[in-house]
Amino acid sequence: MKAVLVFSAAMIVAAPALAQQGKPVSRADYIKNIDARFGAVDTNHDGKITREELVAAQQRDLQQANAKIRQDLEAKFRQLDTNKDGKLTLDEFLAAAPPIKTAETPEQMLQRLDTNHDGKVSIDEFRAPQLATFNKVDANHDGVVTPAEFQAAQKRK
Repeated sequence: MKAVLVFSAAMIVAAPALAQQGKPVSRADYIKNIDARFGAVDTNHDGKITREELVAAQQRDLQQANAKIRQDLEAKFRQLDTNKDGKLTLDEFLAAAPPIKTAETPEQMLQRLDTNHDGKVSIDEFRAPQLATFNKVDANHDGVVTPAEFQAAQKRK
């Protein structure tokens, strides 16, 4: 299954990836790219791709993907192994954890919630943005959010 996904992804995204490089892609260049990918799979150059050629191409793509993943993991391991003993201690491993930080400072939160600007947040001020969200999700405004309304709101995001 993984091989199919790797190979299929390469077949689908290779040409559009050219446009992501910040350059316009002409139809002729797009076709050249498709033809080159076809040629790489059509190893006997008979103008047709057989099941066996697809299997071989998938295996090549899978081996390349596995090699790249292994290379990246080994580099990360060497980076984490700060004492270079070939083993990761719990401390070395935990050092790789990204730092957790809040989305906004207390000052930003106070500024956002303190609508009357008295330097404090009342219960009404605290509730207001959350109730506004509830009211948006409650599509029929009956005071009850159903699972269907919640799912519809998630799709609108």
